[in-house]
Amino acid sequence: MKALVTGGAGFIGSHLVEALCRRGDDVVVLDDLSSGTLDNLAWCAPSNDLEFVQGDAGDDRLLKQLLEDCDCAFHLAALPSVQQSIIAPLESNRRNLETTLHLFLAARDAKLRRVVFASSSSVHGDANAGAKEEACPQLLSPYAVQKCAAEQYAQLFYRLYALPVVTLRYFNVFGPRQDYDSPYAGVVARFCKAVLNSRPVTIYGDGQQSRDFTYIDNVISANLIVAAAPTEKIAGRIFDCATGTSVSVLQLAQALAELTGEPVAECLEAGRVGDIRDSRANIAAIERELGYRVLVSWKAGLQRTLDSYRLQATGMDSPACATVARPF
Repeated sequence: MKALVTGGAGFIGSHLVEALCRRGDDVVVLDDLSSGTLDNLAWCAPSNDLEFVQGDAGDDRLLKQLLEDCDCAFHLAALPSVQQSIIAPLESNRRNLETTLHLFLAARDAKLRRVVFASSSSVHGDANAGAKEEACPQLLSPYAVQKCAAEQYAQLFYRLYALPVVTLRYFNVFGPRQDYDSPYAGVVARFCKAVLNSRPVTIYGDGQQSRDFTYIDNVISANLIVAAAPTEKIAGRIFDCATGTSVSVLQLAQALAELTGEPVAECLEAGRVGDIRDSRANIAAIERELGYRVLVSWKAGLQRTLDSYRLQATGMDSPACATVARPF
């Protein structure tokens, strides 16, 4: 299989690219490097068939060229920030919704066998945790609106043009390569940095808000599963991609204290506009229909993530990020 991965130099994208390359697929990465970095692709060996292209995932001419001989596209390029979408909704809309529409049009014209679109748990809004996967309730941020609209486009393109597109909703993904200094860093990365530097963790709100923390290996597994599934099982569908487990932010801080053997000081600040109170995936459909299974629990993933950040702090790469010569 030959696949295009937009946002392939980012945290999640680079892990997906690595998984595809290691199983022998040909991969083209399209990334503007606004948040991703080539360091995330440093594992690449000369034997890997990987092409890197720096560019905009909304560039029609470039998309047409890159998709010409591809079988599949994984669309992960985005501006993944609720707070940034509130500050700059027009730019966020361009990068999250308009770019996605350009990709869908190019994929339709290229007659791709499969398109996998990365959406977000933010589309659930403040619905009860574990809400129906395909629901789009009251939304709390421009980012959520943009992702929800993109999901609607995905389903529409299947109905109108028979584009075999499937949507995966990500829930608080974490793991090695997530840049804890990035303005888009998730709470796990930020907490790990604070703990490893013996600083308090900053909690917005009372800490009782809950999340479905999902280790990166589970997300990559879900992507590979939906990419290989029969078209009739996934086309036009939306699947939550997580663990189905609810963990409060305070529980996360307590788990870090247990794993490090050190007390974790907590600094409580006012809750932020646009933040969801409780979030938990409903993974019943992807388990039942596609055989998805949670490979790594959130706590086991937290230990792996801590270990990778410790190695990073010593100037050494983790085994998953071993530095080799780049063939691009």
